[in-house]
Amino acid sequence: MAEGLVLVGCGNMGYALLRGWVESSIVHPGAVHVVEPAAALRERAAALGVNTHDTCEALPTKPDLIVIALKPQALESELPSYQRFSDGTVFVSIAAGVPSVKLGSLLSSHRIVRAMPNTPTAIGKGSTIIFANRAVAEEDLRNVVRLLRAGGAVHQVTCEDLIDAATAISGSGPAYIFYLIECLTNAARELGLPTEIACNLAKETVHGAAALAYASKEDLAELRRQVTSPNGTTAAGISVLAAENALSTLILRTAKAAFARSLELGGAEQTWSTTGG
Repeated sequence: MAEGLVLVGCGNMGYALLRGWVESSIVHPGAVHVVEPAAALRERAAALGVNTHDTCEALPTKPDLIVIALKPQALESELPSYQRFSDGTVFVSIAAGVPSVKLGSLLSSHRIVRAMPNTPTAIGKGSTIIFANRAVAEEDLRNVVRLLRAGGAVHQVTCEDLIDAATAISGSGPAYIFYLIECLTNAARELGLPTEIACNLAKETVHGAAALAYASKEDLAELRRQVTSPNGTTAAGISVLAAENALSTLILRTAKAAFARSLELGGAEQTWSTTGG
């Protein structure tokens, strides 16, 4: 990106993206400009070798790409400052729930890509879903996808509403998994295992099971059956999770709550449906 890549906001998700870009060598750190008002977050970003600024005043005049990693609540006050880049720049927003129409109004631009990455992007194991409006040229979209692939898998949808559904699954999903690991760790401790071993077993089990599911050609139900011997220990545990669809119902409620909040953040009123539309 000859004219530069700009990252607006370098909190947890912005920093995860930045780390993925720099550590994968997809961009040269000297071509990256980070705008972050918090001094501690600027220092953390600067340690990766990128240019940092507390405002957008010193940015290149025509950056190739501006990635907006701000909280949805901050967009109305911050985005108008970037309208001066609208002629030649593509904007990528990772703000949950904020539709491209609203982003376009705030930026005076229609060249907008919405993306929802997750924090494993920092180590190249992320999952990102994107939606691009028709004003984004194919070459620009390829550049966006190439950049985001530095952090892991990228999936494109043609219906913008599906971004909110994905937010509830992959965007928020790492927190669900971290909480599951916490719960497994606590259960292991309750059963008498030392804390360090309990934590390691929980992490290794989740990591290994996910890796096996990803690598295997078997469907998930078959993988589960392969572990679950009739009348065995696993069957006893699964019987609790599956009783009255307890876990399935809880996960669905969790996803619905996250989905609804995504819509609220964007100011939308929408009824949840199984299609995410």
